[in-house]
Amino acid sequence: MYDMAILWDWIAFSVRWLHVITAMAWIGASFYFIALDLMLKPAKHLPEGAYGEEWEVHGGGFYHTVKYLVAPSEMPEHLTWHKWQSYTTWLSGAALLMIVYWVGGELFLLDPTKADLSLFQGILISGGSLTIGWLAYDFMCKSKLSEQPTLLMLLLFAILVVMSWGYNQIFTGRAALLHLGAFTATIMTANVFFQIMPNQRIVVDDLKNGRTPDAKYGKIAKVRSTHNNYLTLPVVFLMLSNHYPLAFATEYAWIIASLIFLTGVTIRHYFNTMHRTGKGPLWTWLITALLMVAIAWLSTAQTGETYEESEARELTAYEQKFASAEAFEEAYYAVLGNCSMCHAREPSWEGLHWAPKGVVLETEADVARHAEQIYLQAGRTHAMPPPNAIEMDQESRDLIVAWIKEVRNGG
Repeated sequence: MYDMAILWDWIAFSVRWLHVITAMAWIGASFYFIALDLMLKPAKHLPEGAYGEEWEVHGGGFYHTVKYLVAPSEMPEHLTWHKWQSYTTWLSGAALLMIVYWVGGELFLLDPTKADLSLFQGILISGGSLTIGWLAYDFMCKSKLSEQPTLLMLLLFAILVVMSWGYNQIFTGRAALLHLGAFTATIMTANVFFQIMPNQRIVVDDLKNGRTPDAKYGKIAKVRSTHNNYLTLPVVFLMLSNHYPLAFATEYAWIIASLIFLTGVTIRHYFNTMHRTGKGPLWTWLITALLMVAIAWLSTAQTGETYEESEARELTAYEQKFASAEAFEEAYYAVLGNCSMCHAREPSWEGLHWAPKGVVLETEADVARHAEQIYLQAGRTHAMPPPNAIEMDQESRDLIVAWIKEVRNGG
């Protein structure tokens, strides 16, 4: 049934909502504990083994937090584990990636102008590549490089730059940046699952069995948590980037993504320093602003098929499925008449310099490639075109619905 597209879109929306909710919980907890750790102050009255304390006020009450550098002398009766936020964020993100970029891979994942890949090959690269970063990063953390934290972070940055470039050689712009975010998020969640939680379980087990926990386990967990703290903001940017063509629809998208990781470092350095000393270094905001100016400049270099290239090339199997329908011609002209003034390589609508969300609807290949989006945005709903731009008549919308209905019903 052709209305499965509506059901599938709602499933994607629901999973995205879950992903955002759990990501908020994870990021909030991560930022809070990093800030708490940096604000701890030593005091003479602290229990044996305690490292520092922090007094806070919130919601009409006062909170007194004490941190033990290794562990308390006895296992506390109530112990809260912070892990579900990370796991649920990654699992919901992975599910969303599969829904959008695997099921919808012919539209959102593959770019035939960059690499001639089958959907199966694209999915293999998509899923398989996410583990590469974790394996390389974990190997470095367990090597002698762990004794040189600055060099370790530089090497991690180098891996991210290489992956950013690599993704942009084979995937669509929006898929490339989204995958770089998923690549980084996989490292972060794997840190929690394979290092932070197991090391904390060792400490808890030692306490339960009357052994003195080794301080090294806490140090390992803290290093990984700190790395996660610096990677968080770039991941948020990359997750949002698919809504902004200026970020992904340029040949320099991979450089933009790389520079965003540097802004993550400068911003977090400001806040981490402020939490530790009470005053953050203002030079970090100057560097962040300069990086964003560079990013804005790079974003103006637009890429993609020219009109002539789109007209001349052979349609992909996905595009041919929609373009071969008898109802396609009428639907195509309905789209041209109502959408193409904005969704063009050079939009004619005043104030628009690039097609909204990078969606171009000029040639038959363009329209066929975005058939599902057109159906949902302008056929089944009145989301597009905006009512203050053009009043699209119901007959044009019906032509689009009839076109997709024909394809869904097999002609």
